Amino acid sequence: MCHKLDAGANQNAIIFTAEPDRSHARVNTQAPALPVGGMMAINYLALKNRQFDDVRHSYGAKDSMLYALGIGLGADPQDLDQLRFVYEKDLLAVPTMAAVLGCPGFWVRAPDTGLDWQNILHVAQELTLHQALRPCGEVVGKTAVEALVDKRSAGALLTTRRDVCDAATGELVAVSRAVMLCRSNGNFGGGDPAGPSAQQVSERMLTGPNDRPDIICVLPSYVQSALIYRLSGDDNPLHADIRVAQRAGFERPILHGLCTFGMAGHAALRTLCAYDPARLKKLKLRFSSPFYPGETLKTSFWKVAQGRAAFQCHSVEREVMVINHGVVEYLE
Repeated sequence: MCHKLDAGANQNAIIFTAEPDRSHARVNTQAPALPVGGMMAINYLALKNRQFDDVRHSYGAKDSMLYALGIGLGADPQDLDQLRFVYEKDLLAVPTMAAVLGCPGFWVRAPDTGLDWQNILHVAQELTLHQALRPCGEVVGKTAVEALVDKRSAGALLTTRRDVCDAATGELVAVSRAVMLCRSNGNFGGGDPAGPSAQQVSERMLTGPNDRPDIICVLPSYVQSALIYRLSGDDNPLHADIRVAQRAGFERPILHGLCTFGMAGHAALRTLCAYDPARLKKLKLRFSSPFYPGETLKTSFWKVAQGRAAFQCHSVEREVMVINHGVVEYLE
């Protein structure tokens, strides 16, 4: 869920060379389709053409600092580069904060969608920055369903796009795309054609995951990271309440996908952009496994072209890949 927010080197880093149904979506009062063959049936045309109200979102310096703290910046008080994102003097905004601005609420929970919201996984995220995000301001989020692919027994793949625009000028600030796997909503028939798989895209960029990375960045998370990050707008109890997490099949609350996305963005900002947020232009990735608060995130980068790198992220403690098929574009 997203809603309006409240009004130097890390010592552990190593570098080598719902809101329930108060959604901003316009609700179709027609009753949802009934389950068919063990899957929840959805109306492709109704969902693909779903209308969302524009979301006007004001945010301030405290919101920018809170977001930065939630993804782990400010851990080392001697790091003056990180301090600029968590201290009001000469404050900068972390670019990936654009992914949480102007959100339409936890709209997948609305009954008329036909979606089984408790069985939805956030599988991929992409953010394109068209200009540097200001540390305080007002934006308008414009959301649309971009694609709905029938993956049959695997479920339905739902892609949403959100344009984040400056409220005063109308200029495009960022474009955020989220891909969700609706595991109980496949076999609806029809749908959009599947695009090129992330694996195919990755193979065109990277000779193979066994290649020695050009840069490795290791950043810590904290046991309370999810509790801090949820204050930036996503208060899904899966990330806070162990009872909810265990009912969903996890041993304890997992970190938000967008928080892990922000940590990967921090690694790119640190290693490729020298903490200059204006240099980060695009970040896209796929989530491959949950990441738990308190674990250490190791991000490996392969430079594949001028201003372009591929990356993967692993949990150091469990030796598990949590992000794959990552691509970052930046100004050299």
